[in-house]
Amino acid sequence: RVSIINLFSFLGEINTCIQASELAVSLDALPLNEIPAAPELTEEDARDLDALCLAKSHFELKEYDRAAYFLRGCRSQKAYFLYMYSRYLSGEKKKDDETVDSLGPLEKGQVRNEALRELRVELSKKHSAGELDGFALYLYGVVLRKLDLLKEAVEIFVAATHALPLHWGSWLELCNLITNIEMLKSLSLPECWVRDFFMAHMFTELQMIKEALQKYQSLMEAGFAKSTYIISQIAVAYHNIRDIDQALYLFNELREQDPFRIENMDTFSNLLYVRSMKPELSYLAHNLVEIDKYRVETCCVIGNYYSLRSQHEKAALYFQRALKLNPRCLGAWTLMGHEYMEMKNTSAAIQAYRHAIEVNKRDYRAWYGLGQTYEILKMPFYSLYYYRKAHHLRPNDSRMLVALGECYEKLSQQVEAKKCYWRAYSVGDVERMALLKLAKLHEQLNESDDAAQCYIIYIQDIFSCGEQLEHAEVSTALRYLGQYYFKNKLYDEASLCAQRCCDYNDAREEGKALLRQISAVREQGEPSSTDLSLACVFNPLINTTTPVRRASPLDLSSVTP
Repeated sequence: RVSIINLFSFLGEINTCIQASELAVSLDALPLNEIPAAPELTEEDARDLDALCLAKSHFELKEYDRAAYFLRGCRSQKAYFLYMYSRYLSGEKKKDDETVDSLGPLEKGQVRNEALRELRVELSKKHSAGELDGFALYLYGVVLRKLDLLKEAVEIFVAATHALPLHWGSWLELCNLITNIEMLKSLSLPECWVRDFFMAHMFTELQMIKEALQKYQSLMEAGFAKSTYIISQIAVAYHNIRDIDQALYLFNELREQDPFRIENMDTFSNLLYVRSMKPELSYLAHNLVEIDKYRVETCCVIGNYYSLRSQHEKAALYFQRALKLNPRCLGAWTLMGHEYMEMKNTSAAIQAYRHAIEVNKRDYRAWYGLGQTYEILKMPFYSLYYYRKAHHLRPNDSRMLVALGECYEKLSQQVEAKKCYWRAYSVGDVERMALLKLAKLHEQLNESDDAAQCYIIYIQDIFSCGEQLEHAEVSTALRYLGQYYFKNKLYDEASLCAQRCCDYNDAREEGKALLRQISAVREQGEPSSTDLSLACVFNPLINTTTPVRRASPLDLSSVTP
């Protein structure tokens, strides 16, 4: 454990070093006699050691050109990796320096690292000769990915995981290139305990949350129960399925175990934002500023705080600051798109969402945001395309299905719209809007029986959740059902609906008018209908036998962080 962590640290792979160290701390300490000896230096390593130490000092000071200069004649594999890695990072630094002052973050992706093509040629020759170790293969894969040679990059990253299974950076890069479960299953990955962490991470990315939680549970039972990394990933998984309470609980537990942790705190702030927990979000923002105000996560948390206070210009400013620190920060691109949407700047929002998709094509929030933006621009065909993409990534998310249904409705494809609304209800309607929209669609198409059934289930669903939703249109449903029952001569049911209409200001007069109509009909001695086909339309306020899908009510219509 110690030797591999030291190796990662020495070669500048700090993120992998932190990951390995966190996992090592969660395990029981080894007795002294079981700690393996450090690997012996090869003759080439010994010859290059002084130059390597000098170059490493310049590397840590971000003097990448100087580091590469002192390593140019070295032959060991460690020196070669650090030499090539320094040249790569030098190109990245120069690219950022060219853009940071002259261009905003939206144009940042237009500038290229000029060193990439040269690095690719050199690494390709070494690879053909079989002279690249696990670290150099990782760098070769990064270069290919930066050049958009994605198929070749996947092959190289798979080779890197075989050559050095404990290098988490290779696994993460591979994760970003896998688009679906079929592609994941087709890869020949090494049999190693790190593979279990990778599979759990991959399941989370592919929205296969049940499988991800099972994998993380088995890892905790295998000895990693104290791992803060696993706790954070489980919290992220619950965040992805909108189990807000469980996710908040785990993030609070994580903060107790690691109070100075900044990783994943942007996700924690998303949850606080959704719950409108202003004091908690304010405390988190101030706390992170005290720890490190120049971290990407800190900027995102502050941005969420200002967004919750409806100060959208300030929020966008902090998301831009996050992107200056890391142009590949997925969350910042998406959240900045949301802020531009709030400011009615649709062109900037579209650019932000497109950049988010460039970073990660699996980000359903960006696809969904593009759909919303084009919907505002009254371009339903474009909206339909992007909503379909979002639905493909989140097939069981009712919000995507409702959005699809609305698009189909605007395009006069009522049959498809009805399918989407019913599917949204079947998978668990988060916003409890699907049945209402379906009922109104049936009403427009003069399908009165179907509309009545939908309104009935809608009313039961609203009352079963135990609280009134802001958008709840119970009075609309009661008005329609009252008239429906009256037309079908079910006067008792019509009377009950009319009485309940009187509880709502916007339906009170219509309820009273309907009660007068029912009284007049009864005075004339007209009997109620006994039609069995209508009797099956159960009483919406008494019958509780109809199964209803329950979900925590969340208002996420304006933002999906």
